[in-house]
Amino acid sequence: MSRWILALDQGTTSSRAILFDHGGSIVASAQQEFTQHFPQPGWVEHDPEEIWISQRGSMEAVLAKVGARPGDVAAVGITNQRETTVLWDRKTGKPIAPAIVWQDRRTAPHCQKLKNDGHEAEVTRRTGLLLDPYFSGTKIAWLLDNVPNARQRAERGELCFGTIDSWLVWKLTDGAHHLTDVTNASRTLLLNLHTGDWDPWMLDLLQIPRALLPKVQPSSIESGIRIAVGGASVPLSGIAGDQQAALFGQACLRSGMAKNTYGTGCFMLMHTGAAALPSTHRLLTTLACNIQAEHDQRLQYALEGSVFVGGAVVQWLRDGLGFVQHAEEIEALATSVSDHGGVYVVPAFTGLGSPYWDPFARGSIVGITRGTTRGHIARAALEAIAFQSTDLLEAMQRDAAVPLSELRVDGGASRNNFLMQFQADLLGVPVVRPAVTETTALGAAYLAGIAIGFWNSAEDVQSRWQMDRRFEPSISRDEAAGRMREWARAVERSRGWISPQA
Repeated sequence: MSRWILALDQGTTSSRAILFDHGGSIVASAQQEFTQHFPQPGWVEHDPEEIWISQRGSMEAVLAKVGARPGDVAAVGITNQRETTVLWDRKTGKPIAPAIVWQDRRTAPHCQKLKNDGHEAEVTRRTGLLLDPYFSGTKIAWLLDNVPNARQRAERGELCFGTIDSWLVWKLTDGAHHLTDVTNASRTLLLNLHTGDWDPWMLDLLQIPRALLPKVQPSSIESGIRIAVGGASVPLSGIAGDQQAALFGQACLRSGMAKNTYGTGCFMLMHTGAAALPSTHRLLTTLACNIQAEHDQRLQYALEGSVFVGGAVVQWLRDGLGFVQHAEEIEALATSVSDHGGVYVVPAFTGLGSPYWDPFARGSIVGITRGTTRGHIARAALEAIAFQSTDLLEAMQRDAAVPLSELRVDGGASRNNFLMQFQADLLGVPVVRPAVTETTALGAAYLAGIAIGFWNSAEDVQSRWQMDRRFEPSISRDEAAGRMREWARAVERSRGWISPQA
């Protein structure tokens, strides 16, 4: 019997491949970073071919690490950075331009015009999203309008659009399949949240030819797609955007359960079951993972809040300011001082996400005095991750009208004990870190494994979830509220910093 499931975890700064066994434990992993391109202020690009090379390399490396033999891998699941947008030639498979990354802000003026024209309410009703450059739709429109002949070629059916999952599926199958899953599709601004299919009104609004778009399928499905893995033909049976995959990997499968992933950004999702709850606090309504083999075939939903700069603020301290040589050193630097010294860092490097949705905000450091040290700035930067996440959860609880009993956490920065304790202090509820913090990849593995019977069901996933550490709140609610008020003052000073015409 096959021993492992292979998860391909294609993130914003690196591509990873992780093997999981029947117990949901990590057998081995491999990772390759790739280049970040910042051609203009507010622009963020990736080379799609470099993404593919790094993902293929990490897959080959992890198989070599364990000496995998044909038949060892039962199935493959993909999880990915979501809204990042690729257009490629359907015949040659070559990208026609760099990928526009989810963090990119170049379409802010287009979004602002659509808002000014009064379209946002209808967009939100159909898609669950807001008019923001974060999502793929206006990125596609920008490429069609700015790459020579792209629009004409798209209308002739010569081009393909994909989020990174679609791009990887195309490459893994040598161009045989152009598809995506419901979770990734729900982040494009083009999917109707209620039908689970592309929305003609949105396509017309953004002037995007339907011929560009991939087929939409469930997140977990044995559809007959096979890819070459370790000398064998293996089912590709799971696909989910990274945050929905993490929600699944955290076993947050019932209404009211929530998780926060501390990656490049921070993404908090609360499962809402079969109900697509509209947000009145500028959160997003999005699709959660669905499993074709499950008895209940209804679409599943979640509320989501997005922080654009989470763990990336640590990368900035390391690479931009040279505060540390390794990201892991930031906790020691932050705790080298007894408090934040009145300093607040607002890492709005590419604008602010939920609940502000201000693409014109920019980063700031306030409260600096002659006594401010690197330790104070490092501590304030870590605290900013927790402040932003608290903004999300407070809005989410008001939308869902469900008191949260605990927050499950994952992602690289969740291993930072100082940050997790401060998060619990601000929230006033326990923060619970699982034994396996690579829950994004684990969720993709579970989705792939359930489709082929490697695991039995979603309930099987719930039974395997294990806790590593629980962080209990240690400060008064008055003190937490005071810190949040000061944070709000700092945020206000960052908002609307650049002109909408910039």
